[in-house]
Amino acid sequence: MSDITELERRINFALERISKGADLLSESRSNAIEAAQVAEAAAKESATDDSALAAVQEELAAEKAANAQLEERVIAIRDKQESQVAQLEARVAKLTARADTAEAEIERLRAINAKLREHTTALRVANTTGARDSSLINASMAAELEALRALRESDRSELDEIIDSITPLTEEGTNA
Repeated sequence: MSDITELERRINFALERISKGADLLSESRSNAIEAAQVAEAAAKESATDDSALAAVQEELAAEKAANAQLEERVIAIRDKQESQVAQLEARVAKLTARADTAEAEIERLRAINAKLREHTTALRVANTTGARDSSLINASMAAELEALRALRESDRSELDEIIDSITPLTEEGTNA
């Protein structure tokens, strides 16, 4: 019987060892599964991080493109503004020159009209006294002719200014 007890003890010892081995195997298997799951989750996170990085890089590229477009627009607006300012400055210079010419013409007309009044007054005085002075009549006529010429030149200058201001408008109409 002692053999049976010994065998029983050995069998129990073997079963315990098998049970411990099975537990260890089971535990290592579950650890392997957990490790695989952790590795899979890490791979997913890495893929997510890569896709997030790619998305951020795409957004950055889009923002850079939008920024470049805005810079181009700013440059175009600045160039347009500078050309408009240059055109306006040229126009102001031209109008200032016209105004100076007109002022000079007005002064000339005033001087001629003053001279004409003097000659007309002298002619009237001569007529009332009965003295007929042909040189006075000639001077008066010359002053009147000079006034008429100045008036004609003034009218011509004014017409030239009107034509100059209308010409761009007619050119725009034909180009449109």
